[in-house]
Amino acid sequence: MWTCLCGNSLFFFNNAKDTHYVEKLDLGGFVSLKDDCSRDRNLEAARLILRMKDGETKLTAPNLESRELWKGFLYSVTDLNVPSCLTLLPGQLQMLKEVVDKERCRRRTRTPTRAPPSPLSVPLVGEIPPCFRPVSRTEAEVLLERHPDCGNMLLRPGRDGCSLAVTTRQDLNGSVFRHYRVTQRDQGGYVIDVENPIPCATLHEVIDALVEKTAGTLQPFLLEEPYEENITYVSANDENGERILHTAPSSPLPKAPALPPKQDRWSSSPLSRSPAADRRILTSPVPASPTNHMRRLILSPSPLTQTLNEELKMKLEKRRASQE
Repeated sequence: MWTCLCGNSLFFFNNAKDTHYVEKLDLGGFVSLKDDCSRDRNLEAARLILRMKDGETKLTAPNLESRELWKGFLYSVTDLNVPSCLTLLPGQLQMLKEVVDKERCRRRTRTPTRAPPSPLSVPLVGEIPPCFRPVSRTEAEVLLERHPDCGNMLLRPGRDGCSLAVTTRQDLNGSVFRHYRVTQRDQGGYVIDVENPIPCATLHEVIDALVEKTAGTLQPFLLEEPYEENITYVSANDENGERILHTAPSSPLPKAPALPPKQDRWSSSPLSRSPAADRRILTSPVPASPTNHMRRLILSPSPLTQTLNEELKMKLEKRRASQE
C-alpha cells in the first residue's frame, strides 16, 4: 500500500495512482516509534512500528535512509519540534523545520468546531460537472497537488451539507490554494459567493464562469481513475500476525469444451445445412428392383467379352476345317 502524510494524519492508498484513500490514521493518539528488525522480502526495505493508543501499525520504507526521514516527519507533526535523536542531513533537517512551521500555522487557523464533510442535503440542479469530487477541503488540496496535469479546479461538497465549494490550486513559489463557496438560490440556479456574487443557472455555468474570469488559467480537474488489473486481498501471516496484501492467481480456470448442439437427424429445414440432413439425402433408399436401363446394362455383355467369343469361335472353326 502507498502512504501519504497530510497534516497530522496518514492516508493509505492501494497505489500511488488512486484518488480515494482506503484508510485514514489520525496521529492524535501517537505514543512512540520503534524500528522493526524483522526481515522483508526486499532486503533493502526497512520496517517501522508506529505505536498508537489504540494499537500498533507496521510501516515499510524502501530503505534505512527513508525510514529515518519518515520518523523525522512523524515526530515533527506530532511533537511540533524537529527531532534531535535522528541521523539526518542538513537539507532534511531544514525540510522538517518547514513542516513544523506549516503544521503550527495549520493548527492555529483551524476552527475547533470544524465538522467532517457532510453529504449534500439538497438536490442539485441540472447535470453534475465531471470535475465534481465527493472529498473534503484537505483531500481536495492533496488531490490537486498530486495530479497537477489533470487540472487545477474541482467542485466538492461544502461542510454544512447545504452548499458546494470550488477548490483551486496554482503555483506561486509553491502551492497556493483557494476555496470559493457556491450556494443554491431559492429561485433556482446557483451563485458564487464572492465580493461581487456571480449568478449561474447550472453547475456547469459555475465552472465555465471561473474559467472565463481567469482567462483559462483555471481548468476543471479531470482524472481518469484506473481500474485494478489483478484481484488482491489482505490476510494475516500465521507466524507473526502481520497483515499482508496478496495477489490472486491470474491464470483462468480450464473450461470444458463446448459440445455441439444436438440436432434432429431427420430435420429438413431449408435454412440449415446440417451434416445429418446431407447424410439423409445421400443415403436415400434405392428402389428394390432395377430400372429398365439398369437391367439392360446388367444383361448385355461387355464389348471385351464379345471380342473374345468371336476369336474363340474362329479358332474352333479353323481346327475343324484342318481335321476334315
